[in-house]
Amino acid sequence: MTNANNAYVEHVAIRVADIDWHVRFFREVLGMTIREATPEGQVPYQVWTIGGVQLMSFPGFEAAPSNDAGRLAHLGIMVEDRETALAAAQRWNVKELPQGRNWLQLPDGLAIELIQAHGDAVAEALAVQPRA
Repeated sequence: MTNANNAYVEHVAIRVADIDWHVRFFREVLGMTIREATPEGQVPYQVWTIGGVQLMSFPGFEAAPSNDAGRLAHLGIMVEDRETALAAAQRWNVKELPQGRNWLQLPDGLAIELIQAHGDAVAEALAVQPRA
C-alpha cells in the first residue's frame, strides 16, 4: 500500500541551558552551521541549524543532569565520518552512554546517537532545499 503523503522531520526543537555551547558543539563537532536565528535578546532566543536542530534558550531554564530531562529520548544524527566526529566530541566534556561508544550525553543531559552514513547520504540530504 502506498501513502499519498511522504514526510520527514524538518527540524527538532530542543530547550538547552547554554545555547552558545550547543551552537559551538553542533558546528565544530558535527559541521551543522546556522541557518537562521532570532535577534539577540528575543525570548526565547532560538537558533536553527542546517541539519534540522532548533536550539531554544529561555531565561532560567535548567536541564536535568541526566538523559531523562523530559525533552526527548535522543537525537539520531547521521554523520559522514563517525570516527572523526567521536574524536572531536571527546574534547567537549561529553559522556559515553551504555548503549555504545557512538551514544553521547552532552553536559546538560541531551543524548545523541552518531550514525555512520553510507555513500553520499549526508550530502544528498543537505542538498534538499525544502524552503526554497
